Amino acid sequence: MTKYAIDTDTLSYYLKGNQTIIDRVSNETANGNILIIPPMVFFEVKRWLLVVKSAKRLAIFEAMCSLSGIGFIDRDILEIASVMFSDLRKKGITVGDNDILISAYCIHHDLTLVTNNERHFRHIAGLKVDNWL
Repeated sequence: MTKYAIDTDTLSYYLKGNQTIIDRVSNETANGNILIIPPMVFFEVKRWLLVVKSAKRLAIFEAMCSLSGIGFIDRDILEIASVMFSDLRKKGITVGDNDILISAYCIHHDLTLVTNNERHFRHIAGLKVDNWL
C-alpha cells in the first residue's frame, strides 16, 4: 500500500477534469492506496474555489475530501518545517512557506507527494515526489 499526498496543482487538474489525473486517482484508490489532502492544500484550493464561486468544482472538491481525508498540522510537523526552512535558507535556497509545510507534512507521515511542480520541491531532502502527468 502506498500513501500519497495530493498537491494543489494536481488537485487543480483533477477539478478541471483532466482525465489522466482522474484515471490515476481512480486506479490508486481501487488498488487500496491511500490519498490524503494536506491541510495546506485544502486551504489553497478551497479559498480559490470560494473566490471564483465555482459550485460545481466545490462539490467535486468536497467529494474528494470525503474520499481522501484531510490531515492535521501538529507541533512535530511545525518542528520539521522550521528546521527545513532554516537549513534551506543557510544554503541560500528559498522555498515558499506552504511548500515547506506540505513537505514537512509528507515527510512526517511518510507520504509520497503527487505534484507537477517538481521544481518547487527539488531541494527538499527526504521528500518522495511523484508526477502523475
